[in-house]
Amino acid sequence: MAKIFDEFKTFAMKGNVLDMAIGVVIGGAFGKIVSSLVADIFMPLVGLLVGGVDFTSWKFVLSQATETKTEVAITYGNFIQVIFDFLFIAWIIFLFVKSINKLTAKKEEAAAPAPQEPVTPEEIVLLREIRDSLKK
Repeated sequence: MAKIFDEFKTFAMKGNVLDMAIGVVIGGAFGKIVSSLVADIFMPLVGLLVGGVDFTSWKFVLSQATETKTEVAITYGNFIQVIFDFLFIAWIIFLFVKSINKLTAKKEEAAAPAPQEPVTPEEIVLLREIRDSLKK
């Protein structure tokens, strides 16, 4: 049992696992920010553009509610809302990653040294001179 625990501890303390765990936590927090951006800013604008329609209220009622049972309905409007949320979130994450990649590329360009002419060893230069003189 102690050997398994030691192996697990070694696995969990590797850099990749810790990096992944940090990425998941930050990703979850970023997801909440983007979800709020979509729900609180973009979707009201989309609703305004389509005449104030609230997609989440669209449904197909299979069975009306009574005193003893609740309504049974297919809430396809909520599905449409989730699709819009996904598309907006995917777009925002795409723009975020694209901007990060652009910044990273600029840093790599600045850090990359200028290409240098290859240095030819003296023996090769001497052999070329001999070859050229023999051609004459």
